[in-house]
Amino acid sequence: MNLFSPVTLGDLDLPNRLVMAPLTRSRSGLDGVPGDLVVEYYRQRASMGLLVSEGTYPSFAGQAFVRQPGLVTDEHIAGWKRVTDAVHADGGRIIAQIMHSGRVTHPETNGGRPVVAPSAVAIDGVTRTYAGKLPYPLPHALDEGELPGVVGEFVQGSRNAMAAGFDGVELHGANGYLLHEFLAPSANRRTDAYGGSPENRARFVIETAAAVAEAIGAGRTWLRISPEHNVQGALETDPADALATYSALMDGLAPLGLAGLSVLHQDPDGGLVQELRRRFGGPVLVNTGFATVTTLQDAEAVAGWADAVVVGRPSLANPDLVRRWSEGLPLNEPDHTTFYTEGPAGYTDYPFWSN
Repeated sequence: MNLFSPVTLGDLDLPNRLVMAPLTRSRSGLDGVPGDLVVEYYRQRASMGLLVSEGTYPSFAGQAFVRQPGLVTDEHIAGWKRVTDAVHADGGRIIAQIMHSGRVTHPETNGGRPVVAPSAVAIDGVTRTYAGKLPYPLPHALDEGELPGVVGEFVQGSRNAMAAGFDGVELHGANGYLLHEFLAPSANRRTDAYGGSPENRARFVIETAAAVAEAIGAGRTWLRISPEHNVQGALETDPADALATYSALMDGLAPLGLAGLSVLHQDPDGGLVQELRRRFGGPVLVNTGFATVTTLQDAEAVAGWADAVVVGRPSLANPDLVRRWSEGLPLNEPDHTTFYTEGPAGYTDYPFWSN
């Protein structure tokens, strides 16, 4: 597979196989409405085969970060419509990452709303809120009767994404947020049909993906996972359990015919990822940037079997990454001090190659 060759994933035809990872940038203000800077940021990167938006909350309770964009209100939809129109005008494609924070938030971030999770288990650590850094709170354990409402939030957020002109959605089942919390035994200590066994812990994610696929079309529905990532308290340290849990997840997803599965893992060529790929049976996108920045050589190394490669920091710092990699040009270095600040510095001011 050539990284710069076209590919069809679900309902989308991509001009190349480089996908911009969902990257939290905290540029959408207190109201979560993307403005001019956000429009320009995504427009600049339209030459990527596919853009995945930063995580967007489908309900106010699901807001994880300060100045995070949402997909709840008419104003959110209108703001994102400006983004998708700009990306499409430059020939690009963009899907929205639908991300419910679960317990990875605080009432000082989500407007005083309850913090929810599969179980009443708090993360050991602090979170940056509008009131400064505060310890993570003890979350409310969702009871079984509340789960359909949470699925409904994902569905409505996905419908709102389509109304905003996105080409599809990626459900965020990774990095310790709500969907991942159901999968991880450290966060899910339930004893009902949604906890305990690997099959039970996979159930909520499968039900959510099925509901979203039914609402907007399977060919426009993606899922992101990060097995064994072990961040934000979502610990999967037993290899046998991780294999059983994610195998159950893949077996439940396979009949849905989703557009793609995006996998973040430190060993994408290893047995776990390859078994999940076999069970899923559809397009698989790989993110190799587990603890290090993805290089062109990293991307080419998995290009033999992956349908596309997800790239984070290099696409953040190089709006013309496709050209730079395809022509062997030098890269801009990302400025870590501006990842989550406000304003254009380190956001829309990275230069294009000028020669």
